[in-house]
Amino acid sequence: MTKRTSAKYKLDRRMGENIWGRPKSPVNRREYGPGQHGQRRKGKLSDFGIQLRAKQKLKGYYGDLTEKQFRRIYAEAERVKGDTGENLVGLLERRLDAVVYRAKFVATVFAARQFVNHGHVRVNGKKVNIPSYRVKEGDVIEVRDRSKQLTALLEAVGLAERDVPDYIDADHSKMVATFVRTPQLGDVPYPVMMEPNLVVEFYAKN
Repeated sequence: MTKRTSAKYKLDRRMGENIWGRPKSPVNRREYGPGQHGQRRKGKLSDFGIQLRAKQKLKGYYGDLTEKQFRRIYAEAERVKGDTGENLVGLLERRLDAVVYRAKFVATVFAARQFVNHGHVRVNGKKVNIPSYRVKEGDVIEVRDRSKQLTALLEAVGLAERDVPDYIDADHSKMVATFVRTPQLGDVPYPVMMEPNLVVEFYAKN
């Protein structure tokens, strides 16, 4: 299980954006960064800084992936035919923890990683406890029977702050979801603008 390297709210403040769209994000009250120097006026970012920020934001959104993990996914996106930025988003959205989060089985992507890791999820009837497991189109993801009444699960289903995207077909009465198709960037309901094209530029130069 990947170590969570920083608190999700600290990530929000570092980015200066509410990247998960959570009502309790401190960015809703304080747009400056964390720490004693957070309120200092920031200079204009260089092209490198803009590209780095785009990478940190996308990487952070999916549970603050490690650089090694993210670089490996990027390398695979680069090898696949088509637009590398679109491929990158598609691969990230096919992670099992991302699908569990999108299906509203849990409240946060961090909770999704833990939920999968603790063995609460089955894919096509088989237990899978690897958050980075890559689902395929048509795969059926379900919560195991004895986990369906967990309080955190029931609370997440009732969250009004986000909806299940149309590339996932979720039945909350049965706690089952089907990964219908791999989304494109425009299909993914990011609360803030993500710019995978800048991530591509970052890795092309570094």
